[in-house]
Amino acid sequence: MACEPFYTTKGAQGTGLGLAICKQIIDSHRGMMALESTPGIGTTVTILLPQADPEALVAGTAGQR
Repeated sequence: MACEPFYTTKGAQGTGLGLAICKQIIDSHRGMMALESTPGIGTTVTILLPQADPEALVAGTAGQR
């Protein structure tokens, strides 16, 4: 829910686009994002991205599917 566009808990001070944009970028790189939140304490965001193939980086083909 927090990653849906325009979802915000900040009222008029937030657009609700930050996490949605982050999730879209992470998804496009075949990664994962997890949110863990404790009211009154804070939120932890964990981002996992796949490791690039060093040979593909040298060849200039990294990220191509």
